[in-house]
Amino acid sequence: MHVSRLGELLVTNNLINKEQLKQALAEQKAAGGQLRLGSILVRDGLINEADLTSFLSKQYGVPTINLADYEVDAAVVKIIPAEIAHKYQIVPVNRAGSTLIIAMSDPSNIFAIDDIKFMTGYNVEVVVVAESAIKAAIDKLYDQSASLADVMSDLEMEDLEVIGEEEDIDVGSLERATEDAPVVKLVNLILTDAIKKKASDIHIEPYEKFFRVRYRIDGVLYEVMKPPLKLKNAITSRIKIMSELDIAERRLPQDGRIKIKLGGGKDMDYRVSVLPTLFGEKIVLRLLDKSNLQLDMSKLGYEPDALAHFKREIHKPFGMVLVTGPTGSGKTVSLYSALSELNKVTENISTAEDPVEFNFAGINQVQMHEDIGLNFAAALRAFLRQDPDVIMIGEIRDFETAEIGVKAALTGHLVLSTLHTNDAPSTINRLLNMGIEPFLVASAVNLISAQRLARRVCGECKVVEEVPVQALVEAGISEEQAPSVVCYRGTGCPKCNGTGYKGRVGFYQVMPMLEPIKEMILNGANTAEIKRESMRLGIKTMRQSGLTKLIEGVTSFEEVLRVTVADD
Repeated sequence: MHVSRLGELLVTNNLINKEQLKQALAEQKAAGGQLRLGSILVRDGLINEADLTSFLSKQYGVPTINLADYEVDAAVVKIIPAEIAHKYQIVPVNRAGSTLIIAMSDPSNIFAIDDIKFMTGYNVEVVVVAESAIKAAIDKLYDQSASLADVMSDLEMEDLEVIGEEEDIDVGSLERATEDAPVVKLVNLILTDAIKKKASDIHIEPYEKFFRVRYRIDGVLYEVMKPPLKLKNAITSRIKIMSELDIAERRLPQDGRIKIKLGGGKDMDYRVSVLPTLFGEKIVLRLLDKSNLQLDMSKLGYEPDALAHFKREIHKPFGMVLVTGPTGSGKTVSLYSALSELNKVTENISTAEDPVEFNFAGINQVQMHEDIGLNFAAALRAFLRQDPDVIMIGEIRDFETAEIGVKAALTGHLVLSTLHTNDAPSTINRLLNMGIEPFLVASAVNLISAQRLARRVCGECKVVEEVPVQALVEAGISEEQAPSVVCYRGTGCPKCNGTGYKGRVGFYQVMPMLEPIKEMILNGANTAEIKRESMRLGIKTMRQSGLTKLIEGVTSFEEVLRVTVADD
């Protein structure tokens, strides 16, 4: 079916509207026609994947099945080569006599069906399956790379010669050790397996009697393997060579980057940090996947009122917008999504970052280098001589950076930055403690947004969870509303790796600097008083934002309690 034909049918059946179709076709054109219209509509949240599959099933009179329920015979898998399965996004399901049953997400693809008939000599019957399920099945059935367990068993049998802990490092022998096939294979597998499991970080950690690898998935660390301790130096050095670091330097921290090419012309960046510990060097790799970067602010989890406040303040010509929260709370994504909205030909946008995580066309991004004196304050001074409209400072860490940022915000520039504080009201005291005068804080800051990330309940294994009404009331839900709240949890399934959670959502406390709050700052009010006043003015706390997501069925009661604290 021609792509626009599918779009027309979806519009006719009121599954999407004409504007949404126009938007999806524009995205498809921008991607060079590489993406299917259906997958764009699903990715943008314009149509539910199950609804699309059901529609195609009815439209073409072909049945739909749940691929997870089928154990495909190895002999059937061999009928369709891996390259054909990838090319047409199809999976063989079963064979009955001279008939081959194949699963595909687009049953209108006559070319694919004819090609398979010709190539295999079988009559072909089609069943329709969601595209995500097809991709997962192809990965499972055609993945030729060894599993972690297979590589580990190979490593146990290999008798590798790895240099010891002596002070005089023979770099030559260390480099030879890192080129041994099992070490190369294991490191490659650690890097690629993390992508498959949708990990955000990889931790490779040496201890006295063991060596382990952990992945951070949806904000929580899981142990995935324990390589033999004798491979500690070889694995560490292999990663250091890949990220172009000094393998002979083991006493100082080092930072680097690895870039690998994946199938389909996709790249993956890893930000590498090496830290000397008591028993060797700990390595943490942050996965930077630009294709998964969500820049649409409406999909980050902001409540409608909070999003309206945030957008209104970032579109002001001057002032300061601060995003606060601990490391790994999604502050960078929030700032990038704000910059993406402001990124127009008419605006000069400059950012000072440490490090630059993603690069964007149209934004002038500067990497900090403390060792040569290029810090946030120095970059900020330079920006002010560059005719700026919008300035983004990666983090306000000291008085000097805060002072220049505040002055820039007061002299006709929009300044975006981050701070490490627990909630929005405590950010004001943090700025005052740095030495910024109360009247400057009150007049320069437009809005403070505090945030945390919580895990989403897996949609595949979601079940109702019984939570006592009293527990809900104690958490902050009103006594009238608590009895009607339905809570959910995940039981664990293959799609969520048995965790019960898949993906994350933000909890936000978005506090615009309203006049009563400005007056309280000038009168020297403390954090608790400002928090109470902000709640009186209708600003949701982080706990209230979490409870909203709980009531909507997005997250679990356990996650709300884990990520937020009760309001006083």
